[in-house]
Amino acid sequence: MSGVDSAQPVLRLQNITKRFGPVTANEAVTFDLAKGEVIALLGENGAGKTTLMNILFGQYTADEGQVSVFGKPLPPGNPRAALDAGVGMVHQHFTLAGNLTVWENIVLGAQPLHAPRLRAGAAKAKIRALSEEFQLKVDPDAKISALTVGERQRVEILKALYRDARILILDEPTAVLTPQETDALFATLRKAIDLGLSIVFISHKLHEVMAISNRVLVLRHGKLVAERATLDTDRAELSALMVGAETSAPELSRATPGAPLLSLAQLSTPPIGTAPGLRKIDLTLRAGQITGLAGVSGNGQAALSDLISGLVSPQSGTFEIAGSPVTGWTPRTAIAQGIARIPEDRHKTGTIADFDLTENTILETYATQFSKRGWMNWRGAKAHAEALIKTYDVRCSGPDARIRLLSGGNMQKLILGRVLENAPRIILANQPVRGLDIGAVNYVHGRLAAARDAGAAVLLISEDLDEIMRLSDVIHVISDGRLSPEFARGTMQPEQLGVWMAGDGFEGENHAA
Repeated sequence: MSGVDSAQPVLRLQNITKRFGPVTANEAVTFDLAKGEVIALLGENGAGKTTLMNILFGQYTADEGQVSVFGKPLPPGNPRAALDAGVGMVHQHFTLAGNLTVWENIVLGAQPLHAPRLRAGAAKAKIRALSEEFQLKVDPDAKISALTVGERQRVEILKALYRDARILILDEPTAVLTPQETDALFATLRKAIDLGLSIVFISHKLHEVMAISNRVLVLRHGKLVAERATLDTDRAELSALMVGAETSAPELSRATPGAPLLSLAQLSTPPIGTAPGLRKIDLTLRAGQITGLAGVSGNGQAALSDLISGLVSPQSGTFEIAGSPVTGWTPRTAIAQGIARIPEDRHKTGTIADFDLTENTILETYATQFSKRGWMNWRGAKAHAEALIKTYDVRCSGPDARIRLLSGGNMQKLILGRVLENAPRIILANQPVRGLDIGAVNYVHGRLAAARDAGAAVLLISEDLDEIMRLSDVIHVISDGRLSPEFARGTMQPEQLGVWMAGDGFEGENHAA
């Protein structure tokens, strides 16, 4: 981009090294960021990107090295110093209070919420001015709980700009956006760049990295292993640099769908708090087929996932497994019926942090496979865990390691092994590659495709349209608890699916509750 000013770096990291016991998370990392420049930071899970950003923001203290902002050393271990120096960050998972208004969230931490009316008026005026300048349309008086995901992200960006941020760190900023919202975000970023903002862009979506960045930095095992001008590289090279070898997406053969293994007809579930339930949906999962479910977060995906997992029961409609009506549906009966799940949140619902790998591999099968007359066969369980670790290339110190010590990618591989080794009939894959690097993504996708080819019915729930379109044999879109018709692979463009994701495709459809 032509606005880059290389004369004086606005941010400089010099020889940043951070160790956690015997593990070196960052090793002598050095780079500069210029005014008006966008640097993309790439790397596998566990490569050291998060640690590096935590050092920049004072949440960690580097063992060696120094961070400088606008030529001045940044005091280590002081988050307020980073904010005061003009550094802002938009996290992948928004940090907004749903019961407060837009302006209250933006000024939270910058001024007391019980400030006089005049100060509130001044805050709203500044927010409106920033909204106009950066094309971030949002009502300062709107409640956060009433905003769309895209609007909430605008608020997060406005929070940083309100504090006069001149350096912006974006962590997976498009993870939950529709294609239209992503286009709008990029238009905003280009406007901000033209006005002199500098950006560090962290993403696993290489086409977005190519579209928005000037330079790409690649971390591997804590080291800065490559730097490329974006115009001089391509996605294939960046993928190889990230994992240290050539990598490619799995080749998918044409599906051969079999009999229906799960059928929902005019099925509804009650809402959970402010989250919508399902509204008279029709869905069929067939053997040997991957069914993709696209949608913006919070539109009924959780209700469908909980229903299939046995956590909630239908309010109305019919639910059949392999042609037989479902009664007395619980998580135990779901497992007994051959349903296996890759949960949306591997930390909260997929694993137990202080259990070791052995204990986590048998969470759903210990009673049937490793227990006899109340006695646990721990030797067999450990051997089972060791086999999964080897087969699924889980990089760890062994089956006795606490699972919380694993990187996200390795944790996901263990969950995948736990799911697939029991040859399930139906696989619920809910955000199976969220936050994973390209190598881990290809690995997980390859395993899901192999399970499909072995006769399993796979429901792939994802907010990433690229993933849905690449892996699914048929696609549905969910919006406000409503389910679109089924679209065959290759018949819809991202923009068309985006219309359904925004709810506009349901106009005229008879999907009302």
